[in-house]
This record gives sequence, structure tokens and C-alpha cells, in this order.
Amino acid sequence: MIALLGIAVVIAGFLIRINPLLVIAAAVLATGWAAGFDIVHTLALFGHAFNENRYVSIVFLVLPVIGLLEREGLQERARLLIARLRGATVGRLLLIYMLFRQAMSAIGLAGAVGGHAQVVRPLLAPMAEAAAEKEGPLTEEKRNTIRAFSASVDNIGAFFGEDVFLAMSSVLLIKGFLEQNHIIVQPLSISLWSIPTAIAAALIHGTRLWLLDRKLKNPKSPSPPSGGEGRVRGR
Repeated sequence: MIALLGIAVVIAGFLIRINPLLVIAAAVLATGWAAGFDIVHTLALFGHAFNENRYVSIVFLVLPVIGLLEREGLQERARLLIARLRGATVGRLLLIYMLFRQAMSAIGLAGAVGGHAQVVRPLLAPMAEAAAEKEGPLTEEKRNTIRAFSASVDNIGAFFGEDVFLAMSSVLLIKGFLEQNHIIVQPLSISLWSIPTAIAAALIHGTRLWLLDRKLKNPKSPSPPSGGEGRVRGR
């Protein structure tokens, strides 16, 4: 049980609000010491784990860049761009992005193109708000609704598009689960049968975006059903 000392270090460090990076480093050293490793071996294991999962850490490099771009007026430029486009509505803009996100995910680029931090917050949501402002000032409720739908199209496009790509981890997860229950399927079959699901998802959410446009233009129009927009994707 002493090997769990690192967890106690993490809890204590967060409670007293020490720098998170220092807390994690201290927890690693404490865990290595508790397990009987010398400091060189502990640092070697830490470096190996970081190298194996280095792609997960890329987001921490992207976020400062996005923050710098926002500081230099990225959102304002996005708003100006969409304000100049005639016929641009919230529903049309979000539908185009959703289909693009779905298509890119279907060819294995789910993580390379799109995302909440990279696209939705700095670009898509401000552009959608600018499109809605053509009809008049936005209330806080409408603004939050637009932001929620902006997040939802990214989720739906990536979630239902990635299963079409047969080398995606989700396809292998489905294959493994079915084989545990004595159902033998090939990844290609799973990918092919994911295409109708992806089309259905695009049609259903496309209809919700059409209803959203109607609601923004005419508050008395029926609202699109709530579907938990903006939640984090997961399986």
C-alpha cells in the first residue's frame, strides 16, 4: 500500500494549491521511492511514459498558441468574415462544419482536423454568433444555445464519422467486445455498417440545426429538442 503514496502527494498538493507540475513531479518521485526504485530509474520510467504518450501532450502546446491568436483578435476577425457573407445563418454554418468534420473523421483525421479547443471556441462559436446577430441583438440564452450547438456539431461529426475509418480504435473496441460475446466480425464490416449510422446522424442533427435557424428568426417557432449539446464525447 505504501506504493500509493504518490496519490496522497497529489491530493495534498492540490489542496494547498501548489503548482500542478511540481505536484505531479513530487508524486512521481514519491511513488518511485515507495516502490524501491532509485531516482535514475524513476526518471527513466517517467521519461518513457511521457514519450509513449507524447501526442496526448500536444494539446498543451496548442492551447497557448490559440490563446495568443485570440489575444491578437482571432475571434473578431472571424466575426467580421461571417458578417460579410450574405445568406450565412447559424444552421448553415454549423451544418457545413459538421459535414466537414464527419468527412475528415471518416478518413482517419478525427484528431488532426477540428476540435473544441482548436476550432469551436476560437472560430466556430464566434462566427455562429456573428451570423445570428444579423437578425438582431442576442440574449444571453440565445448566445449560450448557439455555443452549445457549436460544440455539439463537433461532437456529432467526429463521433459518428470516426467509426467509418476501419483503423480507428473505436472500431477495434467494437470488434473486441463482439468477439468476447462470440460474435466474429471484421473491421471492414463494422466500418461499412457505420456509414448508414453516420448518414442518419447527419440528417437528424441537420434537422435540428434547421429548427434552430427557425427559432432564432422567429422565437415562436418550435425549439429543437435538447440533446445534451456540448458534452464531452466518450464511449
